[in-house]
Amino acid sequence: MNAAKPYGLSVVMPALNEEKNIQDAVQSTLAAFDKHHVDGEVIVVNDGSTDNTKAIVEAIMKWNPRVRIVSHQRTMGIGYSFYDGIRQALKEVVVMFPGDNENNPDDALAYIRLMDNVDIIVPFIHNIEIRNRARRIISAIYRFVINVSFGINLNYTNGTVFYRRAILENIDFQSLGFFFQTELLVRLIRAGYLFAEVPNFLSKRSFGTSKAITLKSLIRVMQGYLQLVYIIHVKRMGPYRDASGLDSRSISYEIYSVHGS
Repeated sequence: MNAAKPYGLSVVMPALNEEKNIQDAVQSTLAAFDKHHVDGEVIVVNDGSTDNTKAIVEAIMKWNPRVRIVSHQRTMGIGYSFYDGIRQALKEVVVMFPGDNENNPDDALAYIRLMDNVDIIVPFIHNIEIRNRARRIISAIYRFVINVSFGINLNYTNGTVFYRRAILENIDFQSLGFFFQTELLVRLIRAGYLFAEVPNFLSKRSFGTSKAITLKSLIRVMQGYLQLVYIIHVKRMGPYRDASGLDSRSISYEIYSVHGS
């Protein structure tokens, strides 16, 4: 079963002041690479941290060549960090695992073979009770608004999404904060790329609190939402074209006809 060629996977790991979580996040990802026979690399994007995040990652790099680091002089945002990581990525598939160690790499990588048949793997949290009631209500409202606004039907848009790196190369990225993942999924799915939704286990972070629900983050999410509404419904931007010049929808259907018949 494991005789197939290992997938090349670049994990982009944004980290802002995660000195208490980053080592576990990196090591659990490396362990998942080994377990699932993945040819992987971890690109930690140190997003202007003022603690020891950078030093901890550099110490890991001394004994594991699969780990690299990109550092920002100031905080640029999680979306910017992801895009910066993509520019450094060397593998065929990319995914973001946050440096807070909330996501379970072992669980996420269990579904990577679905990339034989799709362009995107979209996880949804199956242990939603790990989050408090207020966070669950906010997530439910957010999901409803996004699905209705853009004519999609996703269970979750902010998880550890796997992408074929090639489909991201010609997108004009707009959102630099937490809305970036929603923007990517809406634009790629509306362009016709094939996706699969899979359950994913969320761990409880050991230290610190999430930066996703701060007032500043929520304001940037609203700005990103309004900008995407303008792009989709006012400018009416159509499907993208990849480097080969083929329409993305026809590429997806070609993949489906080969593997899904």
